[in-house]
Amino acid sequence: MTDFLALTDATWPAAGLHAAGAFTLREGRGGGQRVSSATAAGKWTEADIDRAIATLAALGQPPLFLVRAGEETLDAALAARGLKVKDPVNVYEAPVATLTTEPAHPMAAFAIWPPLAIMRDLWAEGGIGPERLAVMERAPGPKTAIMGRVNDRASGIAFVAIHERAAMLHALYIVPEQRRQGSAVKIMRKAAHWAQDAGAERFFVLVTEANAAANTLYASLGMQIVGHYHYRS
Repeated sequence: MTDFLALTDATWPAAGLHAAGAFTLREGRGGGQRVSSATAAGKWTEADIDRAIATLAALGQPPLFLVRAGEETLDAALAARGLKVKDPVNVYEAPVATLTTEPAHPMAAFAIWPPLAIMRDLWAEGGIGPERLAVMERAPGPKTAIMGRVNDRASGIAFVAIHERAAMLHALYIVPEQRRQGSAVKIMRKAAHWAQDAGAERFFVLVTEANAAANTLYASLGMQIVGHYHYRS
């Protein structure tokens, strides 16, 4: 089974990685929670947690730990320090072939890299600004942006990158007035076809449990939940 954290680190990379005892710390530079979090990389101690918090502070980042399934002892230790659960996340996965059973409509979505100005504007409208665009630039690739089109207008945008035959989609945004018109599905299928052409065999996406619409979308495409994590902050 693909290590989703390794895949995330490769396709949505932090600006830097730092060791603090048994923890790996990500230097985010405003690129979001995943690239600003600490994760256990081995057997940890309470002193390691102290060191991780201090190192994050030295980077100008608040305490933020990504806790995976099976790390209940760490979760309890962080809870005892007053760190609260934030944004439980579902990890969805499917064979790329599951998403490519239908062809990608040639005029409904386009794979373009580097992103055009209109694509950057779409991301900015969705709150995905220069700091997250810098994360995309850091991804070593293969990678692309997918722009959707509905009613002769740009309808949405997403980023997808590949690591070791696994693709992961990030930063999906659909223009509010263009929602519920199938654009998200078309973007997903185009991303999967692009990933398949680039040699990927598996397709992943991360979504918060609270995002009901996105969870419904991914399940409707035949994707399965294969993991969970949450943050403590």
